[in-house]
Amino acid sequence: MTPEATGWRASLRDAISDLTPGAAICVLFLIFVAVVGLFASWIAPYDEGTILTNESFLPASSEMWLGSDYLGRDVLSRLIFGVRVTLFLAVIITMLSFTAGVGFGFAAAAFGGNVDMIVSRFNDAMLSFPALMLALIVINALGSSFAVLIITIAFIDMTRVFRVARALAVNIMVLDYVEAAVVRGEGKSWIIWHEVLPNTLTPLAAEFGIRFTYAILFVSALSFLGLGVQPPQSDLGVMVRENMQSILYGEYTAIYPALGIAAIAISMNVFVDWMLQRSSAKLPDEI
Repeated sequence: MTPEATGWRASLRDAISDLTPGAAICVLFLIFVAVVGLFASWIAPYDEGTILTNESFLPASSEMWLGSDYLGRDVLSRLIFGVRVTLFLAVIITMLSFTAGVGFGFAAAAFGGNVDMIVSRFNDAMLSFPALMLALIVINALGSSFAVLIITIAFIDMTRVFRVARALAVNIMVLDYVEAAVVRGEGKSWIIWHEVLPNTLTPLAAEFGIRFTYAILFVSALSFLGLGVQPPQSDLGVMVRENMQSILYGEYTAIYPALGIAAIAISMNVFVDWMLQRSSAKLPDEI
C-alpha cells in the first residue's frame, strides 16, 4: 500500500472518529439521499409519470405509501425521481460554479494588478444584480431547459465563489513560502496548484457545501415559480407547487417534498459547521 493511500485511510478514520452524533446522523442522511438519487429507477415503485388512479390526493395505502398527487400519480415515486433531478442539477451547478469561481479567484490573486482589478470589478458588477431577478430575466428570455438552468445558476453562484477564493488566495500569496517559491523562479500556475490550492482546501470544501445547499434552494425556488424543471419531470420544487391544494383536503402531499428540501439543506449545513469546527480545533496543533 502506498504512503498516500495510508494517509488517506488514516485521515478518513480520524474524521469518522471525530464525528459528533448530530453530524453523523446528517452524513448518513446525505448518503441515503445520494443513494436514492443514484438508483431512483430501481427504487421507485412506479414511473414518475404513471397515472394510477383518477382520484386526487388519496391518503397513503399499501399500493401508494404516500398517497396520490393531484393527477393520481404515486407521490413516493415522484419524490424519489424528484430527489434525483434536484441532486443532479445541484451537483452540476456547484461543480461548474466552483471550477470557474476558484479558477478566476486564484488567477486574480496570483497575477494582481490590472488583471485583479478588471476581474474583480466585473464580479462586483454581477453581484450588484439581485440573484433571483437576474435568473428570472435570463430564463424568461432563453427558456427553462436544463442547460439554461444550469449555466444561469452556475454563473450567478460563481460570483460568490470568486470572492471567497480570491480572499483566501490573497492572504496566502503574501506568506513566506510563496515568496520563496517566487524567488526560486516558480511560475504562477505552479504556485496556484502547489501552494495556494492545498492550503485552501478546508475552507473551500466548506464553501462547496454551502454553495451546494444554495443551488438546491435556488433550483427549487425557480421550479416553484414555474421557471425551473418543467413537467412531466419533477423536482422537489415542482412537487410543492403542483400539490399545494392538497393542504385544503387535509393531506400532506405538498409537505413531503418541502420537508425533503429542508432536511437536505439542514443536514449539509450541520456537516459544514462540524467540518469548520474540526479544522479550527486542529489549527493550533498544526501551528
